[in-house]
Amino acid sequence: MNQKLFSRNFTLVVIGQIISLFGNAALRFAMPLYLLNKTGSSALYGTVMACAFIPSILLSPVGGIIADRVNKRNVMVILDFFTAVLILTFGMLMDSVNLVILLTTTLMILYGIAGAYQPSVQAAIPALVGTERIMEANSIVNTISSFSALLGPVLGGVLYSAYGLKPVLWVCVACFVFSAVMEIFIHIPFQKRDSEGGIREMIRSDFAQSVSFIRKERPVIGKAVLAVSGINLFLSSMITVALPYLVTEVIDLDAAQANRLYGFAQGILAAGGLAGGVCAGIFAKRLSVQKAGRLIVVSAGCLFPVALSLAVFSSGMVNYVIMTAGCFLIMTCCTVFTIQMMTFFQTVTPPDLLGKVISVIITVAMCAQPLGNAMYGVLFELCGGFEYAVVLFSAVTSLVIAVGMRGLFKGFSV
Repeated sequence: MNQKLFSRNFTLVVIGQIISLFGNAALRFAMPLYLLNKTGSSALYGTVMACAFIPSILLSPVGGIIADRVNKRNVMVILDFFTAVLILTFGMLMDSVNLVILLTTTLMILYGIAGAYQPSVQAAIPALVGTERIMEANSIVNTISSFSALLGPVLGGVLYSAYGLKPVLWVCVACFVFSAVMEIFIHIPFQKRDSEGGIREMIRSDFAQSVSFIRKERPVIGKAVLAVSGINLFLSSMITVALPYLVTEVIDLDAAQANRLYGFAQGILAAGGLAGGVCAGIFAKRLSVQKAGRLIVVSAGCLFPVALSLAVFSSGMVNYVIMTAGCFLIMTCCTVFTIQMMTFFQTVTPPDLLGKVISVIITVAMCAQPLGNAMYGVLFELCGGFEYAVVLFSAVTSLVIAVGMRGLFKGFSV
């Protein structure tokens, strides 16, 4: 049976994601940038971003277990309401307590919520669309994520540059409240499972079950996730730290212009994700998971022009254009790759294990991100005046890992 893709419930999930992810994107842009503007320290910025990722890693497995045992709609509604309260509290306290501690704590909770939230969204997709529509549904959800990430930094950057951080916070609070109210009306098929033992035993048992599935029944998943972790460590982390630091603190731009251009750079990065999501949807039937490794090779190769530009050109705008063009191509390729991988994982995993297995995959893949953020924050601080060397290091290392990944993905089979 060819199930309709845009059913009422899937459409509500998509709209809720647009609003919620827009708020997340604006916050993740404005709050760290506010800290960077106040301190000017890449090491502090990288450390704070590293700390922010830790709760996301720790809570992702819990989110996967919850996604398999609790109505996924309720998870989305509760977490969106809680996020609104969190940001409202931050806005009320930001002028009266230590900024670094408050902002770090808030970002850690925000990322932790995202870690618990995403397994429910990913696990809901197969329940809302037919098996033959999973690739298209994933491309739509990723496109929505990229579209929200495109609008969030661009509009957040304009609002932040003109009026400061607080108006950005109030807009985001409204986004999360509206998204939560909309998600109340979503119906996701759910069958309650019996729980044996206490919560600790349930978490231990479910986590062990998902790890056992990956190790014994689908070991290629574990190998692929470890390889992706290497890319997160040397490629994704570099972009996370380098883009704000290079645009706002290094290349030759005045402060106000730099903040606006960084907002647009984040938007361009998201536009790459949007392009990748659209491409994955259009060419869903032609994309071969066995050839997915080529996309990472291309992504790593895009860093070499960025390093060359920083080494050769003194013009801030020339460096900015080359940097953002490279990031656009990297994001396009990485988004198509992510959709292919997620579709493969969703297809080969039994429905009763889906939330837990996806959360384990996300957790392992993300473990490298905090370490990478801290590492690149320190490297950029130590290599002041030679930032191109850090980018070149990332390019070479990522390319070596990417070439090695190509052989691995040839072994993928549904």
